[in-house]
Amino acid sequence: MFAAIDLGSNSFRLHIGEYVNGVICVVKSAREPNRLAAGLDKNNVLSREAMERGLDALKRLRSILAAYPLSDVKVVATNTLRIAVNAQDFLQDAEKVLGYPIEVISGEEEGRLIYLGVANVLAKPEEKRLVIDIGGGSTELICGLGQDIERVESFSVGTVRQSLAFFHDGIIDEASFEAAILSARSQFEDAVDYYRSSGWTAVYGSSGTIRATAEILAINRIGDGRFTLENLELLKARMIEAGHLNHLKLDGIKAERASSILGGLTILIVLMKDFGIDILKPVEAGLRMGIMWDIYLMSTQKDRREEAIRDMLKRYHVDEQRALRVANYALAIYKQMDPDADRFLKLLYWSALLHEIGMFISPTNYHKHGAYLIEHADMAGFTSREQRQMSRFVLGQKGNLKKLNGIMTVPDATKAVLALRLAVMFQHAKVSFKPEKIRVRVKSRLDVTIPKEWLNLYPTLLYWLERECDWWQDVGMALTVRTT
Repeated sequence: MFAAIDLGSNSFRLHIGEYVNGVICVVKSAREPNRLAAGLDKNNVLSREAMERGLDALKRLRSILAAYPLSDVKVVATNTLRIAVNAQDFLQDAEKVLGYPIEVISGEEEGRLIYLGVANVLAKPEEKRLVIDIGGGSTELICGLGQDIERVESFSVGTVRQSLAFFHDGIIDEASFEAAILSARSQFEDAVDYYRSSGWTAVYGSSGTIRATAEILAINRIGDGRFTLENLELLKARMIEAGHLNHLKLDGIKAERASSILGGLTILIVLMKDFGIDILKPVEAGLRMGIMWDIYLMSTQKDRREEAIRDMLKRYHVDEQRALRVANYALAIYKQMDPDADRFLKLLYWSALLHEIGMFISPTNYHKHGAYLIEHADMAGFTSREQRQMSRFVLGQKGNLKKLNGIMTVPDATKAVLALRLAVMFQHAKVSFKPEKIRVRVKSRLDVTIPKEWLNLYPTLLYWLERECDWWQDVGMALTVRTT
C-alpha cells in the first residue's frame, strides 16, 4: 500500500492505493482546499498566512497517513512552490509536519506523471490522445500514443491566477471574461499549430476543475450537457448573467470551488476553440494516480529513470562504451568500501554513465558543464534532489574537492565520490581494470592498494595518484596509496 500527495496551487490532495491484479485501487482520498497560489504577492513571495494554512492542511493529511500500513509515500509540490521565492521556508516546515520529504517537480515532470496515471487507467495502447490538466497555477498539455509520451508542455496559467487577476471581488462581466480569455490565449498561441496537427483522436481532462465543470454542465442541463465549446459558452453566459460569484445558481458548484471553476472556464474556452477540440472527456485519473504508478513501477524495476539516462546518453552523444566502463569500475570500487546503505548505488552508477556529457559543450571543464546539465535538465522520473546529488558527483569526478559544498559530511557520499574519481582516473590512464586487483578501504582515513606493476604499465597513473592525495588533503582527509 502506498500514498501520493500533491501539494497543488489550489488544494493539497492525497490518494492511498494498492496494486491489485493489474490495477491500482484507491482505498482513501482526501482534499484540503487552501488556495496556496492566492498567497503569492506580485513579487512571488508566499505570505506567512498562506504557509500556515498549508501547514494546518498537512497536519490533517498526516493523521490520515498514520492510519494505513504504507510501504512508500511520495509527496510532490507543483506550480506555486515552483515559483515562490521563499518556497524553501515553507518546505522546511512542511517536511517536519508531514514527516516525509517533499519534491518540487517541474511542469514537464508533472505532465509526465499526469499522463502516466491517465494512460494506465484508460488502458488503450493504440489510442493517440491529448491530455489536459488545468491546475491552480499551471496548465499541462500532454500528447501521446498509448503509454508513450510524444510531447509534454507546462504553461504558466491556472485557475487561481485567472480568477484573482480578472474577476476582482468576485464580479463577473463580459469585459472581464474577454480580458481573461485573451490573456489565456496569449499563453497557448505558440503551441496551437502543433496540437491542432498532432493527430490525436481523443482528448481527456484529468484535473478536478475539468471534472467539476463536466458535472456542472451535465446536472444543470446546460445545452445538451456534453463537454463542448458550445456548452462552455452557454455556461459562460450563465455566469455573466449572475454577475457575481456569490449569486451563481448552479447545482453542483460548491462555494469554495466557484472561483476555480470560473478561472478554469476561461482557459477551457481557449483550448477548445483554438485547438479545435469537439468534445472533451473527463477522466478520474491524473497526477496522484501517476505518482502511485510511478512508485509501483520503480518497485518492480520498471524504472523510468533508466529511460531518462538512455535519453541523456543519446542526446549528448556520449561514448557509451567508455561510460559503461567507468560506471562498472565505480560501482565495483564503491561496493568494496562497505557503504552503510544502498542509497547512492543507482545514483553513483547513473552519474558515472553521464560523467562525460559536458563534452557536448566543451572538453574544457567538461565536468562543470556536465554537472550543470544534470542538475537543470528535465529528466523523467528523477527528483530535484536526486539530480542535485548526481550533479555533485559529476562535478567532483576530478580536480579539487572544496567545490562539493559539504556533501563529504555524509560517509556514503564520500565513498561514492572517491569511487567515481578512481574509476575516471583508471579510465584516463587506460588501466586494464579488474576489481580483484585493487583494495579500497575507508575508516579513519582513505586507503587504496594497487598492484605495483601498474606504476610501470601505466606511466601517468603515479602522477594522478599523487595529485589525488593532495586534493583529499586539502579537505582534511588523508588518502594513502599502497602497492602490492
